Amino acid sequence: MSEQSRGTGRIRGTGSRRRKPTRRHRAKVIAAWTVAGVVVVGGAGLGYAYMALDGNLSSIDIDAKLGTDRPDDVDDGSQDILVLGSDSRSGDNGKYGQDEGAARSDTAMVVHVDKGHKSASVVSIPRDTLIERPACESDTTGDPVPAEHRAMFNTAYEVGGPACAVKTVESMSGIRMDHYLEVDFTGFKKLIDELGGVEITTKTAINDSKSHLDLEPGTHTLNGEESLGLVRTRKSVGDGSDLGRIQLQQAFIKALMEQTKSVGVFSSPKKLFGLADAATKAITTDSGLGSVKKLSGFANGLKGLGADNVHMVTLPVEYDPADPNRVLPQEKAGRQVWAALQHDRPIPASATEKSAGDKGDADQVVE
Repeated sequence: MSEQSRGTGRIRGTGSRRRKPTRRHRAKVIAAWTVAGVVVVGGAGLGYAYMALDGNLSSIDIDAKLGTDRPDDVDDGSQDILVLGSDSRSGDNGKYGQDEGAARSDTAMVVHVDKGHKSASVVSIPRDTLIERPACESDTTGDPVPAEHRAMFNTAYEVGGPACAVKTVESMSGIRMDHYLEVDFTGFKKLIDELGGVEITTKTAINDSKSHLDLEPGTHTLNGEESLGLVRTRKSVGDGSDLGRIQLQQAFIKALMEQTKSVGVFSSPKKLFGLADAATKAITTDSGLGSVKKLSGFANGLKGLGADNVHMVTLPVEYDPADPNRVLPQEKAGRQVWAALQHDRPIPASATEKSAGDKGDADQVVE
């Protein structure tokens, strides 16, 4: 486990190497820590623990909140899941910044699993994307929240919670979300620690004062705190924007998917339960996944997916001429991306080749 330098709060990697390194892949795009965490929950006869684990889960009835004003529910065997990483700074998450009274979706991705459940496409949505946010309802007060022009994407979660985030993504994509998954900072760390860490190889040093991550070039087994630092790092990647951070998140998730296959959790009931306990405490789901039985069935349907058959992209964007700290969707290219998901086809390379999201340069930082 890595040392933390005294008095500075910086996280330092040890550079420790595993005896049998996992295969590493070029960084593309995913983000959903939860998908890998949820897959761990599935299978292996957890019936005896359902009651205990069910008590860990939080769920939200998205369907009841949004009603019928949604895209059609296409029943072709494919699935679309909105996965969010919440950056609430309250409670145990307070060490990562001041609590300003509301949480935001620090990480957002649409995961499309094809109808045969043999491959998946993942579209990361930059949190700083300026979008047309639809009218929503506050999940805390029930008060109406008016639509907003040129709203940052992550404000949908801030002003209206999960249902508003789902409604916003459905408005952008024209695709109905079958499920919703959310994970928070503290739960993410505990899940990685239960897993035994995740192996990452850095090509260059990462030294980021905001995420408190300090890694030398080389292979590192990152614990939960370090992993969280990596997926929050932006100043050490490319131009320091959110686009480079998304690529780091995607690279980390691919490594996490490989790691869950290599630790042999199903040979140890104790290890399996520990992972399932951490995963169910870390996530919030829609009501369709709001029990361990439902969650396990969902995860079992994804167990054939590996890093090699998950294609990850960032929503095609360009920098906003009026504000270089914001990005705008490339409408034509974005329509190509969403159409591919709607028709259960691979996302064409041409859709993202001119996007600023392909210029994050994370592949120059991690393998």
